[in-house]
Amino acid sequence: MGTENVTLFLAMLAVIAEGAVLVALVVWACFRRNPRVVAARGVLVDGFSPVAVQLALCVALIATAGSLYFSEVSHFLPCRLCWYQRIAMYPLVPILAVAVWRRDPKVRYYALPLTVVGGLISTYHVLLEHFPSLETSVCEAANPCTLIWVRRFGYLTIPSMAWSAFALITVLLLVAGAGERRAARYEEEPDTVLEEVR
Repeated sequence: MGTENVTLFLAMLAVIAEGAVLVALVVWACFRRNPRVVAARGVLVDGFSPVAVQLALCVALIATAGSLYFSEVSHFLPCRLCWYQRIAMYPLVPILAVAVWRRDPKVRYYALPLTVVGGLISTYHVLLEHFPSLETSVCEAANPCTLIWVRRFGYLTIPSMAWSAFALITVLLLVAGAGERRAARYEEEPDTVLEEVR
């Protein structure tokens, strides 16, 4: 499989990730305003929270494998911001793997800081790609952060794909936390939780 096919595959996954993040944002924004959304949120949380950490691990694995493919197989030289994003993404693989193995519901407390920092770095990197004049001395002149190795669907670049992965992992960890809180509330007040679903 060549670089073109790999970038297309990763770009399609990034679009799916962005769609999932968008749905989560819409549900969160409408949560307090619409009773139907309250019920839909409960169904989504109940459906995804048991597997949210496993899905987050899959996203981290794919993002890590993709970045390694780009640098080691396609020979795209990572800039300094790419390395910082890797520093945030790579530890997520063992952290989430151990959390899945130990069934640790508190993983969000030590994984979310990495996803938030990685997402902020990705956001800055995407801004630099669109507005090269914003670049300071963060990257080297020989390997600028504004160099675009891949562009898919007119907007997806390697940093924006990384942003999609960080955003989806963040949403999945928040869903896992919401599921944990919902389960605890169900134990205390089962009628209230059941009423939300109806």
